[in-house]
Amino acid sequence: MSTGEGGGDKRRGIGTRLRAAREARGLTTLQAAEKLHVDPRILEALEAENFAALGARVYARGHLRRYAELVGESPTELQGLYAEAPQAAGPDLTRIPHRGPKGHSTRLVALALLVLVAVAVAGVLWWLLTLPAAKPRPVSAAQPLPAEQSALASTADSSAARLVNAVAAAQPGPAAGAAQLALRFSAVSWVAVYDASGRRLLEGISAPDSARTLSGAPPLKVVLGNAPGVAVHLNGQRVPLDGLVRPDGSARFVIDRSGHAAAVPAQPAPGG
Repeated sequence: MSTGEGGGDKRRGIGTRLRAAREARGLTTLQAAEKLHVDPRILEALEAENFAALGARVYARGHLRRYAELVGESPTELQGLYAEAPQAAGPDLTRIPHRGPKGHSTRLVALALLVLVAVAVAGVLWWLLTLPAAKPRPVSAAQPLPAEQSALASTADSSAARLVNAVAAAQPGPAAGAAQLALRFSAVSWVAVYDASGRRLLEGISAPDSARTLSGAPPLKVVLGNAPGVAVHLNGQRVPLDGLVRPDGSARFVIDRSGHAAAVPAQPAPGG
């Protein structure tokens, strides 16, 4: 029935009077709620005198006044009955449990985390401070002795000869009447090679540490853009370029069948 049955007949009379007035007008609870634009449960609480479901007293008084005006009851009388009726006591806020302070174990965990972080930071700083710095090694300005230069040159020539011979051995032998020309590049050089008929056997730029082996009818005409960076062999024998290299490093020469090289005038190569 009502939340406050101990409130007497006056409190129960509020709900009775509202319900009787609504029914006298031929309204259902839902129809009355639609006219007031409220939830039907509010009107049901008023008729059941369940004022605690309406929230604060100011809200209950407002709903009571509007409902009374709608059904033709006296808002003043009903609100007077509501004011005289004893109200349910509000919640005792002093009895609401509050969270106590954090336990001692929580403080210990926080302290342990701080200690771990401090140790980690100290370890990183110690590692950075004790890391040995890389010391640059001084570059020696000493030049190799003449004997050492000769030994190095001899070793380089020997290695070049072995490489040229290996490349030549891997290539098919020259055709009858043809000579095999092997070129080993220790530096970048432009190169062009033509056979006795003027047919171009090779032309272009060769990279360092590369080798080319050609076969053609002698005499072979050879043009080198960087002659000091090229080792020349004919049929496995080294072809000396003494006196053939120009001041700009280029060389133009013809190699006969016996491996002898002779300079040619600086003019456009045949077929070029």
